[in-house]
Amino acid sequence: MKLPVQEIKKIGIFRALQLGDLLCTIPAIRALRRAYPHAEIILLGLPWAKGFTKRFDHYFDGFFHFPGYPGLPEQDFDVKIFPAFIDQMQAEQFDLLLQMQGSGSVVNPMMELFGARHVAGFKTDGHYAPDNGLFLDYPNYGSEIDRHIALMEHLGIANLGNELEFPLSEADLVELGQLKLLIEPQRYVCIHPGSRGSWRQWPVNYFAALADFCIDQGYHAVITGTNDEGDITNAVISQMKNTAIDTTGKTSLGAVGALIRDAALLLSNCTGVSHLAAAFKTPSVVISMDGEPHRWGPLDTYRHRTIDWLKAPDFHVVFRETVDLIQKVA
Repeated sequence: MKLPVQEIKKIGIFRALQLGDLLCTIPAIRALRRAYPHAEIILLGLPWAKGFTKRFDHYFDGFFHFPGYPGLPEQDFDVKIFPAFIDQMQAEQFDLLLQMQGSGSVVNPMMELFGARHVAGFKTDGHYAPDNGLFLDYPNYGSEIDRHIALMEHLGIANLGNELEFPLSEADLVELGQLKLLIEPQRYVCIHPGSRGSWRQWPVNYFAALADFCIDQGYHAVITGTNDEGDITNAVISQMKNTAIDTTGKTSLGAVGALIRDAALLLSNCTGVSHLAAAFKTPSVVISMDGEPHRWGPLDTYRHRTIDWLKAPDFHVVFRETVDLIQKVA
């Protein structure tokens, strides 16, 4: 390894993004934890991710809320608390700070302010990055998972595989059981029509048609979504001819994970739940509306079918993939 184990006792990981983004880094962080088994690993992220670090407490030891930064759209920049955050980061005295946010064009200068002994991550031509041999030219190709594994390999850390994970707790299973859904494992399909940004959402009438098809094949259709996605899940349900089971706003992330684990199939946009299906090896049909199916689609293209809607905006393509997977799991 480029940085000896005995020198690295505290590691900070900067990735202030959403669920799918973090899940895609787990294979890299798994390798990092194996390489530095006794180091303290702390995530610097968005507020929601504190619970993520607790779920993955075999990899993470702590969490700090990142207060935003100009040029990062995920949250507003809080200029009043940012200086205190920098002071806090400097007081932590990280031995290694990993920039896993992206190409580094925006955040690499900021990373220097944290005062870590070593800073590593991604860089891109024409933008600042320390000339320390620890920055990798951003691989603007391939899957998000493999991009971060490549960063670990650049640091001399062995690849432990690209499989995703999502640990479930007993509390997750109890919560799901308390809903008393009249479903049996492998006899229902999860339909998740929401995602961040309307431009990433497949038309609701198409989700409704696929849900009806699955019900006609003898499966229950379980609609999932957050409270904020109520309008879109209600729109799907209103266009169905059959009756769906609506869990909108009734489940935590863990309970949704448990639902997806035991489902026969997931139908969703290319969003966080598609990575849960990949982690559980639950078959899925994923509609990519952002033009990057190669980056965000599940790696197992036999069990998971990702449709690039920008190139093939044809409902029948999605329908055929759904039929094929339903027949394979029947």
